[in-house]
This record gives sequence, structure tokens and C-alpha cells, in this order.
Amino acid sequence: MYSLSDFDFDLPPERIAQVPLPDRSASRLLQLDGDRITDRHFADIVDQLHAGDVLVMNNTRVLKARFFGQKESGGQVEVLVERVLDNRTVLAQVRASKSPKPGTRIRLADAFDVTTGERAGEFFTLHFGADVFELIEAHGRLPLPPYIEHDADDFDEQRYQTVYSKEPGAVAAPTAGLHFDQPLLDKLAAKGVTIAYVTLHVGAGTFQPVRVENLAEHQMHSEWYTIPQETVDKVAAARAAGRDVVAVGTTSLRALESASQSGELAAGSGDTRLFITPGYAFRTVTRLITNFHLPKSTLMMLVSAFAGYEEIRQAYAHAIASEYRFFSYGDAMLLTTHSRYSQA
Repeated sequence: MYSLSDFDFDLPPERIAQVPLPDRSASRLLQLDGDRITDRHFADIVDQLHAGDVLVMNNTRVLKARFFGQKESGGQVEVLVERVLDNRTVLAQVRASKSPKPGTRIRLADAFDVTTGERAGEFFTLHFGADVFELIEAHGRLPLPPYIEHDADDFDEQRYQTVYSKEPGAVAAPTAGLHFDQPLLDKLAAKGVTIAYVTLHVGAGTFQPVRVENLAEHQMHSEWYTIPQETVDKVAAARAAGRDVVAVGTTSLRALESASQSGELAAGSGDTRLFITPGYAFRTVTRLITNFHLPKSTLMMLVSAFAGYEEIRQAYAHAIASEYRFFSYGDAMLLTTHSRYSQA
């Protein structure tokens, strides 16, 4: 049984990528097959996938979800929208010297007012006076991850979205998808790789540390996902042909595996709190494209479950020694499920 400290590692601060590369597909790619590590360029992904494989991407779009504002009392407030509930209501983190009571009016971005409703756990319900998406897009700021040390600029607003983002609702990008540009997608399609989409709106909880040593006590954050029937059909065709189901990012993987708990992938929508740790039996995904993750994070646990605990530790040590770039704006990995080797 693993505990939290088993997923810790020392990461030199200079390995954390602070800005994206000028070209999306110019990043490096560490390929891990069993215990074999190969250093590649991300553009090499075309050669590592095969006709009939299905590449499943998360088409969520990051909201400009961060606001600064004032309460009627004059107190300063910072708001981070966590989830849009309907076109006039959101759940949000609200930071203030005193927590606002229900009915408190807050002026955001010196542009519009919201009214606080009831608490929902760590979040506040906020009621908007007009369309949520329009106000967020017009007045919000892009919420870069906490380990990126600059405020979002125009370049970030373009590069912290995937080229295929479509469904607004995330407060963090599905970062494995940031490496794909349209020419690369065109090359994959020309090779016969099938592209499919899911939506999982990444919440701010993705950056929350695990605070308990006993992993069984960890309460996983909730995220909303949807799986279209078209994606189910494409996955079924790939599996029937003996081809790989390749998840682009841990968010795509969590959506696919959450919708596969009956044993087969099923179309539909819902909330997921799926917490994947070593010992989890993967039902749908056979390969994973992902960035490098934070020490002691649930995503370190997920990739260790997928590719093997010792194998991931060796791969991360190699990546640090080889000066790979880490986290959201960093380089990528291509992993194959550990079960393929444990069954060999």
C-alpha cells in the first residue's frame, strides 16, 4: 500500500517551465515503454501512433475565470470561478479578509456586480445579473497555474488554450493537448489515426495538494465530464481492431475511465471523483500522452498506476537529469499501460 510520501521527489525550480515554447509541437517527448526510456521530439508522435488508433482529446475551453473586486464595505476580494452552474450562476472560490455573507454584493473588475448565495463546501454560489459566459470573457483574467510566476498576457491567452478547445467551462487547461498544432493533427489524420473528443471541465482542485499521508482518506475534487456517443463508437472500433486508445492528458483519461466503470465505455455526462492510484485496473485507455506532474499530486499517482510506480520514478529522474521542462508549459511523456507488460 502506497502513502503520500511515496510520490514525492526533488524538482529543481529551474525545471519548471514559466513560458511556452514559440512553437507548440517543438517540445520534447519522453517515451516510456515498460522500463525502456527513449528521448524524442513531440513531433515524433506521428511515428509512434498507427492507423486505426484513436486519439481522445479533451475539448474543454479555459474561462477567464479570475477576478479582483470589492465588497460594498470596500473590502478587497479575489474571485476564481470554479464551475458554471447555469447562465446566471457559478461556484467560485472567494478570498477576502472576511467571508461574505449570503446577499453580499461584490463589484468585479469595476464592471459588474454579483451577489453571494449559500456556501457549497469550500465554494460560494455567485449570482450574475447577465450571461455568465459573456461577462467572464469580457472582464475576467486567464487563471494561470500557481507555479507560473507572471500574470497572463496576450501570448498566454492564445497558448494556454488547445487549438481544438470548444466547450467553455475549465479553469485550467488540459495541458497535454497544448503540444498539438493543426499541421500535426493533419499529419495524424492523414496517417489514419482517428481523432475523438470528450469534455472534462478542469477545476482548480487539480492544483490542490493531497494533505493526508493515508491516501484512502483523500477526498478527490469533483469535475464534470461528458462522453459523446460518437467517441464511444470510435473507441469501440479501435478496440475491435486491436488498436490503441490513446488519451491526450490525464483529464481525457479520467473522463474515459469514469465512463467505463461498468466495464465498457458508455456515453453520457456526470460528475467524477475518480481517484486513480496504483492497483487500479484500466478499462479503456491503453496509452497516455501527458505532461510532467507535481510531487505528491493525484496525477503522479495516476501515471504511476498507469505506467508502473518504479518505471515512473526512473523516468522522472531521467527527465530531471536530462533537463526536461516540467508542468503546464513543459515537455510531454508518451506512456503505455503497465498492464501490457505485467501480463507479458
